[in-house]
This record gives sequence, C-alpha cells and structure tokens, in this order.
Amino acid sequence: MTAADLKLKIFRQVDSLEKNHLEEVYGLLKNYLRGNKGLDEWNQLTEDQKKGIFDAIEDIDDGKGIPHDTVMTSIRRKYA
Repeated sequence: MTAADLKLKIFRQVDSLEKNHLEEVYGLLKNYLRGNKGLDEWNQLTEDQKKGIFDAIEDIDDGKGIPHDTVMTSIRRKYA
C-alpha cells in the first residue's frame, strides 16, 4: 500500500465518523503528534488527580455527564 493509498483509506474512515467519535480521534491524533509531552504532564499528576480523571471518564461513559450545549444554555440564561 502506498502512502497515498493509506492517506485515502484513513480519510475515508475518518470522514464516516460521527461527531463525538471524530472529536476522540482528533484528540488521539493531536496527542500522538505532540509526542511525549502529554505523558510528562500525566506523570506530574498525583494519584488522586489521576483517579479523579478516571472516575470522570467512567461517569461520562455511564451517561452521567451533562452535554456541553446544555450547560452553556443554562449559563447563558442565568447570566444573560
């Protein structure tokens, strides 16, 4: 497979993603391109901070989060 073929295959797969998955892939790609900088920041966190992040991810995966648009609408109403 040539580089052009691979780029086209990646483009087609990314192009077919729903918005939430597209944002996840973008985050992964961004972190990959940044290299180890993300790991350095992660390693500087305390164990409590890391646990808090994992707990928050689990809550979101369980559907316990509030969508960004909902929060922003509420804030705009309150402080408009």
